[in-house]
Amino acid sequence: MKKAHLLSIDMGYGHQRTAYALESLAIRGNIINANSYKGIPDNDRELWINSQSFYEFVSRFKKVPIVGNLLFALFDKTQAVDKFYTDKNLTRPSFTQKGMYSLFEKGWGEHLIMELSKNYKGEKAPPIISTFFTTAFMAEYFSYPGEIFCVVCDTDISRSWAPVDAKKTRIRYFAPTERAYDRLKMYGVPEKNIYLTGYPLPMENIGGADMAILKEDMKLRISNLDPNKIYQRKYGAVIEKHLGSIPSQTDRPLTIVFAVGGAGAQKEYGIEIAKAFTREIRDKMIKLVLVAGTKAGIKEYFETELRKYRIDALKGIEIVYAPTFEEYYDKFNKVIRKADLLWTKPSELSFYANLGLPIIIAPTIGSHEDINKQWILESGFGLEQKDIKFVKDWLIDGVKEGNFAKMAMHGYIEGNQLGVLKIKEILSECCG
Repeated sequence: MKKAHLLSIDMGYGHQRTAYALESLAIRGNIINANSYKGIPDNDRELWINSQSFYEFVSRFKKVPIVGNLLFALFDKTQAVDKFYTDKNLTRPSFTQKGMYSLFEKGWGEHLIMELSKNYKGEKAPPIISTFFTTAFMAEYFSYPGEIFCVVCDTDISRSWAPVDAKKTRIRYFAPTERAYDRLKMYGVPEKNIYLTGYPLPMENIGGADMAILKEDMKLRISNLDPNKIYQRKYGAVIEKHLGSIPSQTDRPLTIVFAVGGAGAQKEYGIEIAKAFTREIRDKMIKLVLVAGTKAGIKEYFETELRKYRIDALKGIEIVYAPTFEEYYDKFNKVIRKADLLWTKPSELSFYANLGLPIIIAPTIGSHEDINKQWILESGFGLEQKDIKFVKDWLIDGVKEGNFAKMAMHGYIEGNQLGVLKIKEILSECCG
């Protein structure tokens, strides 16, 4: 199969996580970060840096009373998703998009696309797969001489994902959900340019088309999430059909993974969870994994706070950190295989519910996360975080009553796990 130029940005985790799942499709296995690639012009780099710095500042500043919420609301309006059922003409580009294209006119992104194009004069270039809409727009604007694909990273999307003149675009989209598929049509993207693929989840957590690895992990997860066999007694036939026999017990404790987002917000919740379950962690009934990602500052925060409360020596608490995203991605996916619950804000990690992993939804930051939260709840894949002061009560009740086991099976049965294979299939058909 023909390989592709795989484009992403190393700003936050969402677009990178999506790209790394597709790494096998990249030329020489190389993921090109449009904001930091070797040789990027200074002006281009500055534009990317300024946009990242502003987003991270606004995300953290949101906690400041009154002023923080006001600033964030103004920012969030630029990426808000319109009501789905509306008389409004959604094909019109937004003010933000027009501003983006004015930067293209000044040359933003031209160097990247020319570098990718220069060796293919007179012949068809390999396709571009972009996990960020801006870089897909750059490829189209600067006439990249090959196919252009864009991978959607949210369950529903704003107008910003479609180009200014969406009706005439040649960009092809990989949509993770039917709602995202329909949105692209509403924004004017020709239906022939849209493929419903599902989100590209890590194949190392799934196996092949038979999902052998995921099935084995699911058996252990259901055993841990349904210790009283309440769900298994009611839906034993369903479990047997999809997974086979469930072991009566496992050799590991109930494992909670708390993942902090790329902007570093909400790290305090991880310590609150650790404090609440100190006894259970000490007694090896619960394991807590605190995910710091690539942020050394968050890792240090976790370490400092755990020492402060004298729980840093507990073997049942693990901190996941790596200096590079590639290392972090590998560590995270290994941890997820043995996880029973994923506690996170509803970012692109919402799609990990399709791995049969119930999501405990931390408070949202931004309208796109509100949309992802709605998808999780309506799908029955998770629940909204309740009062953290009483986490020991409501979380353990959810386990005892088999509610989390039910969410896990919903995600596994209703979810689309094979996005990577579907994308590979489409690329083979389109590009040879």
